[in-house]
Amino acid sequence: MDSSLILSNILNPPVLFFFLGMLAIFVQSDLEIPNPLPKLFSLYLLVAIGFKGGHELYESGLSPLILATLGAAVFMASIVPVYSFFILKIKLDNYNAAAIAATYGSISAVTFITASSLLDKLQIPYGGHMVAALALMESPAIVVGLILVRVFNKKEATGETDEDENTSTSWGEVLHEAFLNGSVLLLIGSVIIGFLTGVDGWHKVHLFVEKDIFYGALMFFLLDMGLVAARRIQDLRQTGMFLIGFAVFMPIGNALIGILLAKAIGMGQGDALLFSVLCASASYIAVPAAMRMTVPEANPSLYVSMALAITFPFNIIVGIPIYLQAIKLLGV
Repeated sequence: MDSSLILSNILNPPVLFFFLGMLAIFVQSDLEIPNPLPKLFSLYLLVAIGFKGGHELYESGLSPLILATLGAAVFMASIVPVYSFFILKIKLDNYNAAAIAATYGSISAVTFITASSLLDKLQIPYGGHMVAALALMESPAIVVGLILVRVFNKKEATGETDEDENTSTSWGEVLHEAFLNGSVLLLIGSVIIGFLTGVDGWHKVHLFVEKDIFYGALMFFLLDMGLVAARRIQDLRQTGMFLIGFAVFMPIGNALIGILLAKAIGMGQGDALLFSVLCASASYIAVPAAMRMTVPEANPSLYVSMALAITFPFNIIVGIPIYLQAIKLLGV
């Protein structure tokens, strides 16, 4: 493993601001980001990556390689929760296993952004269609997680006459949350707008969505993520070594599958890294919000703290460089 690659990633300013946020909690500083701002930074980042991805998709068009990549993205988002669920059932009940499995089947947009910033720093090209893959991978895991709960909890059925009505309502809620929650809608909408407005739209807003403002917002957002992650570390004491190990080794395994798929499809190194990062990341925003609503029996402190306090820092510190090194070793 090339240690200089890890060092290059760690010395990326947004990543260092993540560490600064964690340090502030550990030394009991009163540093905090005022409450409305993290949401604003999150919205801006989704608009920026979505619009830029839509424009680059307009420039490149929908080639067979791009369509194969998008198909592979949906496949991974659907299959990862299934095998994760059976691994987690070794130690957990159906509800918690399904919620965590859905969390690891979905993606982290900020991990994706961190990987793309490393690629920019190393001058490795990648396609804008990877943002479309990001958007497509957000929702399927939520639906699969709910299906797993339904299938493996048949014995919990009450047999009351209004059960079908309740189930129908619940399905409507989960589908709405999976495909129309704010982050998914904004990201997909930004991709579509970037694609439809083409060159003219890009000339009008590129200064707003490109690197200078983008990386400034990313630094503030990761500073806040560092604050939140450090607070969540305290919740990990109740998870045990099994879940801590899962939060580290499952992303590595998912990334390896993603790299092999990328090689089979014929992706370039930049696209392969972003695809493997999408496979390896875990959602700490969209899926937890959906799971709280649809699977209230699951413990949020498990799946949120695993994704945010273990998997997210692991990926942005050492995971991304490891995946890039594996891509080079496998000749992608």
